[in-house]
Amino acid sequence: MPQTQISCPQCRQMIPANVEQLFDVTQDPQAKQRLLSGQSNHARCPYCGYQGRLATPIIYHDNEKELLLTFFPPELAMPINEQEKIIGPYIKQVMDKLPPEKRKGYLLNPQANLTYDSMIQAIFGKDGITPEMLKSQQERVLLVEKLIQITSKDVRTELIKQNEKIIDEQFFGLFSRLAQNAMASGQEPIARAMIELQKQLLEETETGRQLQESVKEMESVQKSLQDAGQGLTRETLLDLILENPKDSRIRGYVSMVRNGMDYMFFQLITDKIEKAQGEEKAKLEATRDKLLEYVNEIDKQLEARFKASQEFVEAVLAQEDIVQAVKNNLDGFTQDAVEIAQTMLRQASEGNDYARMGKLQKMIQVLQESSTPPEIAFIEQLLDLPDETAMEKVLTDNANILSDKFMESLGGLVAQMENAAGQGNEEAKAISGKLTMVYKVALKLSMKKQLG
Repeated sequence: MPQTQISCPQCRQMIPANVEQLFDVTQDPQAKQRLLSGQSNHARCPYCGYQGRLATPIIYHDNEKELLLTFFPPELAMPINEQEKIIGPYIKQVMDKLPPEKRKGYLLNPQANLTYDSMIQAIFGKDGITPEMLKSQQERVLLVEKLIQITSKDVRTELIKQNEKIIDEQFFGLFSRLAQNAMASGQEPIARAMIELQKQLLEETETGRQLQESVKEMESVQKSLQDAGQGLTRETLLDLILENPKDSRIRGYVSMVRNGMDYMFFQLITDKIEKAQGEEKAKLEATRDKLLEYVNEIDKQLEARFKASQEFVEAVLAQEDIVQAVKNNLDGFTQDAVEIAQTMLRQASEGNDYARMGKLQKMIQVLQESSTPPEIAFIEQLLDLPDETAMEKVLTDNANILSDKFMESLGGLVAQMENAAGQGNEEAKAISGKLTMVYKVALKLSMKKQLG
């Protein structure tokens, strides 16, 4: 997003900031994330250190959820008639971009919000996130702030004991995101303090110790799969699982080799169950149940990711100027989204839907003409490396690239190559093994990074 030069609210020096008033999720699926993450309408002054939200009017629109919200910061003291002058053109802009059948009554009755928080609650409420959930999140944020401010390790230990009930996986996920944001925004002293604090949290809480154990399990799973090498079959995979069938180990195998756990794999374990008796049979059945549970979890996650990518592509297709729409949303085109666009093009061709074909062809052409995403370019560099040791060194030296987007792109490529290899594509077979190695190394380092 292009930046605007604004006057710092505190020292009045001119500073860059992302200022945005209309967040139309229907036309720009990334708008919601920009608003909720604070990417827009926040200022950070390098001169006086000021940080905070800008007093900017906001209009938020989501046609699918029939949501049209407005917020005018109280400090602007703007009369109603002035507010309407600002809102009117934006609502017209929103309506003009919608097809007639989607122009509904809610557009004539925008919901005014007296506070920024009430607007955010309204957005979350449509997603099924209750005020209680938001309150729980705020409690965790406040606890993080308190812990950062305390310099005595003993005092922190006491505060950790008092609040261990809310120091769960959600807390560690939030903590990791806050630490990454601090580093990305140049607040290195705070980021370093958070990393040191995270080590204490991992050591002194039950959830922290479980997370550390999970990392060790993933490393063990990775090593066993590497040792098996080209000799890994359904039979050897099942043997590896049965050697140590505890939950964390099973989950690790499912996350790394889900594609190998097909009908024939489960038939193997069923055959073993039918031949077993007593306690051994019960253990095998429990292992099969866990495998099925974790496989279903992974499949649901993939299905949700696929649905989100599909909705994103459809939202971009709905815009009139498809070329500009794709250029404006390049960051949202993950590997999944690109594959979905290609599938849609084939389907449109088979169905002789020429209008849709034309838009999809333009979409794919713009994507092909655009520069290779940095994530994909970096993956290509990793594939040129001779072995795992070299990959780990390069990834360690470039730890900042281990973002969710990078892991998503890498995971999508792994799945794509494995699918092509399974269909007899010799080139894909050659790449698939090395790409899987890159993914395993990146996954290990990514988890270590998140846990400090």
